[in-house]
Amino acid sequence: MPAQLDHLLVPARDRRAAAERLAAILGVPWAAQAAVGPFSAVYVSDDLTLDFDEVAPCDAVPALHFAFRFSEPEFDALLARLQQLGVAWRSTPHGPDDRQVNTSAGGRLIYWREPDGHAWEALTQSYARRA
Repeated sequence: MPAQLDHLLVPARDRRAAAERLAAILGVPWAAQAAVGPFSAVYVSDDLTLDFDEVAPCDAVPALHFAFRFSEPEFDALLARLQQLGVAWRSTPHGPDDRQVNTSAGGRLIYWREPDGHAWEALTQSYARRA
């Protein structure tokens, strides 16, 4: 069996708030306390968990990038949740929040940023794995 990514640690100033917010955006369950370790878990799928880990107040939070692939209907639902939650998004990796959807890679993609500075991406077709 090839290796499968099981979980990742995501640094955050407030692990519970960050996990709850991402779970609301993605429309997935979360737990304030993970089964193992001092983490708040977001259950992205049956195969992947993001464990939010709180950094010390004096430590910088490294800005990371996470990309999620969605079906077209799931992407539409994500956009609706972003609008409902008042989360701004943009069509490019960097720049102003233009609330536009990028279609230049063959599918649809957007980016949003959360308070800890992480860049989150949603797309409908992988541009990283073209056949």
